[in-house]
Parts: sequence; C-alpha cells; structure tokens
Amino acid sequence: MTSSNKEKTYDLIVIGAGTGGNGVARMAAAEGWNVASVDCLPYGGTCALRGCDPKKMLVAVTEAVDWADNMDGKGFEAQPAVNWPDMIAFKRTFTDAMPPRIEAGLSKAGVTTLHGEARFTGPDSIELNGETLRAKHFHIATGARPMTLKIPGEELLITSTDFLNLPDRPERIAFVGGGFIAMEFAHIAARAGASEVTVLEMMKRPLGNFDPDLVGLLVEATNEMGISLRTEARVLKVERSGEAFLVTFETTAGTEQVSCDLVVHGTGRVPNIDHLNLAAAGVEFGRRGIKVSDYMRTTNSNIFAAGDCADSGPNLTPVSANEGRIAGKNLLAGKDTRAVVYPPIPSVVFTLPQLATVGLSEADATEKGLAFDVHFEKTADWYSSMRVGAKRTAFKVLVEQKTGLILGAHLIGPGAEEQINLFAMAMGAGLTANKIKAMIFAYPSFASDIGSMV
Repeated sequence: MTSSNKEKTYDLIVIGAGTGGNGVARMAAAEGWNVASVDCLPYGGTCALRGCDPKKMLVAVTEAVDWADNMDGKGFEAQPAVNWPDMIAFKRTFTDAMPPRIEAGLSKAGVTTLHGEARFTGPDSIELNGETLRAKHFHIATGARPMTLKIPGEELLITSTDFLNLPDRPERIAFVGGGFIAMEFAHIAARAGASEVTVLEMMKRPLGNFDPDLVGLLVEATNEMGISLRTEARVLKVERSGEAFLVTFETTAGTEQVSCDLVVHGTGRVPNIDHLNLAAAGVEFGRRGIKVSDYMRTTNSNIFAAGDCADSGPNLTPVSANEGRIAGKNLLAGKDTRAVVYPPIPSVVFTLPQLATVGLSEADATEKGLAFDVHFEKTADWYSSMRVGAKRTAFKVLVEQKTGLILGAHLIGPGAEEQINLFAMAMGAGLTANKIKAMIFAYPSFASDIGSMV
C-alpha cells in the first residue's frame, strides 16, 4: 500500500510541549533526527503557563501582605493591599513570553512545531487536524487535567487555569477540594482581599500526604486568616442562584450550603490521555496513567511516555524532566540502557506559611518496621522565626537509630522551601545526622537551623 500524499513521516513525534516532552525533542533533534512536537495548547506545558510558575508569581505579591502583617507593630508601618488586575498583569509578563520563546527555541534546535490535538490511528500514526502523520517513534508527555467530579453543576466550576487568569477578584470564593491547588489559591485569594473564602475538603484533614502535626499548624494559620476550612465536607452539587452560585455539601452534621460568586475546582488532577486513542497504538494505560517500564517505555516498544500522564513517579515538574531525560537516552540508544532512579524528592505547598516534605512520614517509617527517632519541635521562639514575626513554624525529622540517616523531613515556616532541598541533598548523599550537625552554615540563615533539627 502506498502512503497518501497528505501523510508526513518523522523519526520522532513528541506529543506535549511541556517539561516532560521538550527535552526529548531537543535530544533527538541534536542527533540529527527528524522531529516534530505537537501540542493543542500554547507551548510550555502546565508548570510554566498554568501551574507552578504563574502561581508562585501571585504568591510573591501576597508575600508582601504576609510580611507586613507579621512585621506590624515591630517598626514597620504600612497597610498593603493587592491590586488584582495589576497582579495578573505581572504574572503575564512571564506567561505571555514563554510560548513563543519555547517554540522558537525548539525550531532553532531543528524541531518542527505543530499545533492541534493528536489522536493515534495506529501503532505508528496519528491524526492531526485531519492530516495523517507517521513516525518511527513517539514520546507522550501530555500531562494531567482536572479530575472529573461527577456532580450536578460541575460545568459551573472554573479550573485552576481560569483562576490564574481572572481579570478581577470576586468577593466570595469557594474551593472544592483541600489539596495543593485549593489551599494555595485560598491563601492567595484571602490575602488579596476576598471577603469570604471557603475550602471544602471531603477528608478529615487537608493535604493528606503531609505530616498531620504540621498540617494542623497550617490549618490554624488558615483559620486565623478568616478562611472557612471545612473538612469531611463532600460537595453534592453546584447550582446558580441569581448572579451567585450555591454549593450544597454533606457533612457529619448533615447537609449544608454556601453561597459564593465563584466556585473553583481544586480536587486534584488525573492523566490527560483520554483524547489520545491509545488503544489504536497498542499502548496500555490504567487509572494512574500510561503504563511504562523503568525505562519509560510503553507496551508499544516504539512509544515512550513521561511525566504526569504516565504511571510513574510523583506528579512534579522536576520528576517529569528527569523521566523525559531517561526516555530520551533510551530512545536514542535504541535499547533500554538507563532505568529511572528517583532520588529523595521534596514537595512544597506554597501557602504562607510554606509546608514542605521529603522522604518518609512517621506512618510510612513505622509500617516499614524501621527503628527511628522523631525530632519534633515548634519553633516560633527560634531566632529565625522571631526575626520575621512568623507564628507557626515547626519541624519533624525522622532519624534512623542504627545508621543515623535521615529517613524523612517535614517543615513548616519561612525558609521551608529551601531547607527541604538541603534535606533532600543530604538524604541523597547519605549524610548522617552527625555529619549534618558538623557542617558550618552561613549564620544567621534559615539553613543554619538545620543542624538543630537533626
């Protein structure tokens, strides 16, 4: 059978122009492969355009409000306020510039950049905008999407992407879910001046993957801000009520309702693979995403996958970049030469105060039968906290008794986002608690507190 004149053939087609895909496209193009990159959205992926980076730009603005609140009565006199449109414009100075910059960089590297929604039509072909494209190899890095809630009125909710682009701040906002997205955005909205912020979490506490003692401190800080954090609250439906919305939710005490001007989907994300028609390509997938081996190869040996769309490591941007690098190396080698190895991976909730974790929780370490000491202390009276007026700061570090190795570290407070990286480095390098204590850090700094935590 001869190919249609409309068919184009590549050595590699990368589906998804975010962190998990762009590196693979560049690696192959650098080796002289004929490579195309496809995305139905502007180039850059979730993190750069719709997630981590723009979110933290908004956090940066609200940090000024938090700083002023903490320094009130300590010599600092000001009444800061957030101008929402100006804050969104500030965020766009980064996000608007990224897609053309990323696409131009790929083009310069020799990658053909294409736009549209790709759909597999066979093990070596996709359909894109009515055209058939063939490739010897594919790499899938389509990321994740908001999970489907399956509740009446779900179409009335906005997504995290929509929230990051709101032209104005509503007065009353309800967040469905109590994970990263909901907690971070709730803090942003409250510090930006929203009069009523409600978080509806169906579990007994928010941020279930984080240390419960430290989450308790964050809950105290959240409540003190005036945010209504409702736990064991399962949303039943969302409906319009004039110009507003009415959210009906079930609690242990019965059915309740909250009226608001905006309802935000913050319950989590799932692999963004429904549109790919993976069955046609012989690529197996499950609830956690595309099934991949330790070499990031799918059940179709010519197709790789990485990042949030795969059933691999944690759904974090640096993880997708690492998985993409491994996939690229095996792809170019023509065989499985590099298995993905996950070092200690830190994770941070960018609320204020920040909440950070790396390694095992107390429950995990206990379940594994490990013998360990728990170093747990609230540190509001430590110099680092007093200096910046931080009220709720603490650490919990797990040290293995036999080896002195750090099994896990959990932090809350200013500086946590960088302290946790140092713990991750120490754990990856196999440093014992005694070796960490023997290190000399610049003082006074947040890092210099680490020796007192182990």
